[in-house]
Amino acid sequence: MTLTNQDGKKKSFIRNIFARRERNDREMNKGTFDFPEAESDPRLKSLVFTGTGHSMPLSQDVQTFRVFVATWNVGGKSPNSDLNLDDILHADQSDIYILGFQEIVPLNAGNVLVIEDNEPAAKWLALINQSLNKSPEVASRGLKPTLSLGSSLFFSKYSLKKISKTFRTESGRRLKACNCNLELERKQSKDLCFRCQQSHISEDDFSSEEDDDVPNGIDIAEIPFPSSTNQMNYSLVASKQMVGIFVTVWARKELVQHIGHLRISCISRGIMGCLGNKGCISVSMSFHQTSFCFVCSHLASGEKEGDELRRNMDVIEILKNTQFPNICRSVHSRVPEKILEHDRVIWLGDLNYRIALSYSDTRKLLEENAWDALLDKDQLKIEREAGRVFKGWKEGKIYFAPTYKYSCNSDTYAGETKKSKKKRRTPAWCDRILWHGTGMQLLSYIRGESKFSDHRPVCATFLVDVDVVSGGLNKGLSGSNMKVRIEELLSPTRNLFIE
Repeated sequence: MTLTNQDGKKKSFIRNIFARRERNDREMNKGTFDFPEAESDPRLKSLVFTGTGHSMPLSQDVQTFRVFVATWNVGGKSPNSDLNLDDILHADQSDIYILGFQEIVPLNAGNVLVIEDNEPAAKWLALINQSLNKSPEVASRGLKPTLSLGSSLFFSKYSLKKISKTFRTESGRRLKACNCNLELERKQSKDLCFRCQQSHISEDDFSSEEDDDVPNGIDIAEIPFPSSTNQMNYSLVASKQMVGIFVTVWARKELVQHIGHLRISCISRGIMGCLGNKGCISVSMSFHQTSFCFVCSHLASGEKEGDELRRNMDVIEILKNTQFPNICRSVHSRVPEKILEHDRVIWLGDLNYRIALSYSDTRKLLEENAWDALLDKDQLKIEREAGRVFKGWKEGKIYFAPTYKYSCNSDTYAGETKKSKKKRRTPAWCDRILWHGTGMQLLSYIRGESKFSDHRPVCATFLVDVDVVSGGLNKGLSGSNMKVRIEELLSPTRNLFIE
């Protein structure tokens, strides 16, 4: 046999191999992209990608978690270390706590235009930790006094960013930027672009919870810190301050590993529509396979006719302009970037809506405990029912007295005495909590009775449904077993995803 004939037979043999492979590929592709057939198989439906950027595992369960929300305008007052939050927080009952404050600092020109004071925020964090973790100790771990004068200790100043690390329990004080389940995606493709980034949120990242651009410090002399994270049941997940608005999120220590895609957005709606004395801070995160957004706001004030329209515009602009960066690198990622794209949304804050009655008419109805008559004149109720704001949102039935405006350290509304007449405001339900989305059941909607400020805190407790991976990937479906079962499920199209 000549060399030429041998070469010809080799080429023919190779052509036959490739021709056979092409025919096989065409057969597989025909089955692969026959969408009606794929959609008819419920097992294949369970592998489509979900709204939070995860590939849906073989099975999911819906688990219910308890979520506590509180909002409080503290009137520009910094708390003392003896302020007890136990009556407000109802510690050891909920899985996640979302706490929003307004006016944690006086809304003066210095805080609005120059540099915001972070020391009250650090004190609120310490008091929250003390209540949630039942830690009365005041030892400052790793923070040493630099000067002693008589019985007074003067501590070096630390940033809010550094102090927040003390209240975290996760390893290295870092949260996952993306907690997408990687196991299934690894089996579906060897290409890195199909997988989520295994990165973390550090204190210096743009998405960090405390983006302090200015090195202002905090005097920590009277701030209680936990002596050990092992003694903590709850961990700080996020905290952010914008002038007087402050929001913080805490979760049970064992749940933190399931929180990811943490992002924060601030919208200023204050003076000239651009300063931070009014506006909101929004926190976006995923918990297991469900996306959450918490919006803490302080809207336009005023009780003149037409001021409610300014508050409506604040809400509209916040919903329009809030944009969360996409920190998930999966090409299939559908991590929400707008507030209303999230599965569960909770809006809390001093919304500043008033009662559309005169002071005297309002006081008369208050004395009669005529709640329904008062609520019929509540601006937020009127505006919602007219479809001008918060369309599609829900709020619990209000069974408590108006939360604003009280004389400090008093149970009487401002204006009821001669001394407070110049500060008189028509009592109103300024402080509210609303929600958007399904899978949320309101358990309670109440107010606290602390006399610390001219507002009363308002609290809500929810039972929230969360999609949680079960069986399959997280319970014994790993390695070769997972590959075999997925191949059986996807046959004959398995080679599209698995090599």
